[in-house]
Amino acid sequence: MSNEFDLSHPPFDLLNSREQQQLVSSLNIGYFGKDETIIDAGQEGQAVYIVLKGAVVEIDPDVFDKNPESGAIREYAQEDLFGAISIINGTSRYMFRAIEETIAWLLPKTVFLTLLEANEAFATYFQNTLAEKARLLEVRRSEKQGGGDMSSFMLAKVGSSVLREAVILESGTSILDATRTMREQQSDCLLVKSKDNYGMVTRTDLLEGVVLNNMSLDSDICDLASYNLLTVQSEDFLFNALVLMTRHKIQRVVVFDHDTLAGLVELTDVLSFFSSQSHVIGLQIERANNLEELARAAQGTTELINGLVSQGVKIRFAMDLLAALNGRIIAKAYEQLVPEEIRKKTCLLVMGSEGRGEQVLKTDQDNALIIADDLDWPECAQVMEKFTNTLLDFGYPLCPGNIMVSNPEWVMRESEWKKTLNHWSASVEGTGLMNLAIFVDAHAVAGNSRLFKRLQSHLFNSLEGNEVFYSYFAMPLRRFSTPLTFFGGLKNSDGMDIKKGGIFPIVHGIRTMTLQFKIKETNTFLRLEALVEKGLMKKKFADDLAEALAVMSTLRLQQQLKVETGQAALGEDNLVCAVELNKLDRDLLREALHLVKEFKSRMTHRYHLER
Repeated sequence: MSNEFDLSHPPFDLLNSREQQQLVSSLNIGYFGKDETIIDAGQEGQAVYIVLKGAVVEIDPDVFDKNPESGAIREYAQEDLFGAISIINGTSRYMFRAIEETIAWLLPKTVFLTLLEANEAFATYFQNTLAEKARLLEVRRSEKQGGGDMSSFMLAKVGSSVLREAVILESGTSILDATRTMREQQSDCLLVKSKDNYGMVTRTDLLEGVVLNNMSLDSDICDLASYNLLTVQSEDFLFNALVLMTRHKIQRVVVFDHDTLAGLVELTDVLSFFSSQSHVIGLQIERANNLEELARAAQGTTELINGLVSQGVKIRFAMDLLAALNGRIIAKAYEQLVPEEIRKKTCLLVMGSEGRGEQVLKTDQDNALIIADDLDWPECAQVMEKFTNTLLDFGYPLCPGNIMVSNPEWVMRESEWKKTLNHWSASVEGTGLMNLAIFVDAHAVAGNSRLFKRLQSHLFNSLEGNEVFYSYFAMPLRRFSTPLTFFGGLKNSDGMDIKKGGIFPIVHGIRTMTLQFKIKETNTFLRLEALVEKGLMKKKFADDLAEALAVMSTLRLQQQLKVETGQAALGEDNLVCAVELNKLDRDLLREALHLVKEFKSRMTHRYHLER
């Protein structure tokens, strides 16, 4: 029977052929009756068990007798292994009991220890966190595919790919000398150093300065420079630089190696490096001169994301790119419909997953508008109705809850918004707190962003020290049960709602913490990083939570694409069926949901949600 043992899954695929043969030749078979204890708490581990048929539960006996649900830690089913940590630690902390008749492969302790000593990757696997396991599986998948997918491109770093040396001039250099230097260096731009600060001058700046503004050729080049530069680190992903340039409509970013200037990255170089459909859509968006051209550009985003994910691109990259593209589409639609003098006194917000930059396909329209108190705009309702219908034509569905600028309840003057936020935060009923949660994820995409920043600061300050509010605000994360069985296995129903049971608790829990500690980031991944920087969460746990969110978001996207292509029924966008997943994805999902369960427990304690 040992020839039937599957060596294609981690951690056994980490072994070389000789080690795999050693493993297979030493395997035994064990048979265990229902309710039979396989390993007792405190017992010295003698074998690693790999379930062939049946199910085994891991139990904390000190807790199980008082609270069976909390005492049942995890369930092990077909192809799952247990007992390895018992051998590594010397004795087992927990009890392992068969909950139905079980057959398992037994890998003897002596052979297991030999393999641990001989193979570092195999040994490391048993100490890995969820984030580390996910990275390992990503590498293994890429190797099995021959390394031909796009993930290698997506993981390219700025400093090791398309970095250009910067042309740097000191302050005091004349416009004439700067122009000569730019021509000699065949450069489209240069950097000017003024004390410890850098500014940028482009060919366009030179032309406008001399021709349009009548500046003298002897003028200091510093007078032409722009100093509010967008920067990246040399160790940042190149893909992030592409997202940054797309979002801010710029052609280049300045690169630093910590505090030292490293060079420049040009958009043309990045696009030629990736040579993917993303830049085509980006160019279509920027070149669109009317709503019809913008609509054609918007139609390509779903196909783009489908292509990127199918080629192995990590979900966070896909989310970031789609958020940047959608942000530009929505902003340009607003610019087409709203006159410039009105835009200066209004601010368009996107909210929900769009505001967090975590949408993976075109999501419902969640948006709002802030109007300056001194603006008189009688046509506002009519224009906002047209804006909503325009986005609908672009493929952005209407919000079922009517949280859109076509609804007057989400279009208010700045002073009215302040009163509304105060009312919501004073409320302990569902609608007010739900609306507040939606607003907390808001992100300004068009118009005067200062209007939004003032409202955000007002909300932070009004809630400071209000511990009772945060208990009510955090409560919804307990609304949906985690889709694990009593014994900690995945629920094998027709489909588990991955959004309600897994994604929402992380998103809302982190949203609560960032609101309490005045963190302005809206993206959940960036919020986690900010919490770590402030010392409010351990990096290891934050990394694992981020990976859990990525795992579940990837599975949700795969399901959404099935619905999009007709392989799944409408309305099943969030339903993930565990029995249809391969073993790797099942393992990662199970670990992700256990992290969700632990996170909910921590949040319950932090905000006293058990009351």
